[in-house]
Amino acid sequence: MRVDVVVFAKTPRPGRSKTRLRPPCTFVEAAELAAAALLDTLRAVEATSIEGRRVLALDGVPPAWLSPQWDVLPQRGHGLDERLASAFEDVGGPALLVGMDTPQLTPALLKAATTRLVDADAVLGDAADGGYWAIGLRRPNASAFLGVTMSAPTTSIRTRERLGTLGLLVADLPRLRDVDTINDAWAVALEAPTSGFAATLRAISPRLALRSRASSDVAGAAVSV
Repeated sequence: MRVDVVVFAKTPRPGRSKTRLRPPCTFVEAAELAAAALLDTLRAVEATSIEGRRVLALDGVPPAWLSPQWDVLPQRGHGLDERLASAFEDVGGPALLVGMDTPQLTPALLKAATTRLVDADAVLGDAADGGYWAIGLRRPNASAFLGVTMSAPTTSIRTRERLGTLGLLVADLPRLRDVDTINDAWAVALEAPTSGFAATLRAISPRLALRSRASSDVAGAAVSV
């Protein structure tokens, strides 16, 4: 069965991307980490053997370095639930959608996820924060998303309940950790030490350490006054 793989992302920009990494990162450093995570994700999809299309559902302007093998679709809708529903509708057939927050993704994991859609109506991969890193549907179904509270600790639970209410057979994918906070970033970098994300985090780590020491010195001086 042909399954399109969709990366759901926003163009990395300072002050708009990965803002929960600040502090200790600056907005610029957070955007650099977001860009690295996106590039790692795109490369993992590019290295995956699939029969379908590679689609970037994008909020923003496509990066100049984007490979021509990607079909770019603008995100539509207001809330995240509407945007996700629209992405599946625009793709129009069996699709696996992943975010840009799991740079530890591998081609083997992606291939296994698309394969699960052969026997299931939907697939869902939980994220450690209560959301999900991947969702796949054999057929677009806006009801799988509309009205489900997004970006919450119960998002994956509620989505799985919704899929069940719709009578869909759901196959579970492995649980992964999204990059939201700096602790997430270090944990994911340890999982994928050869990734561009890990290299970017290592490159900025001396600056993070300097700011941490400076902050500690200021706090110590305040206590001694």
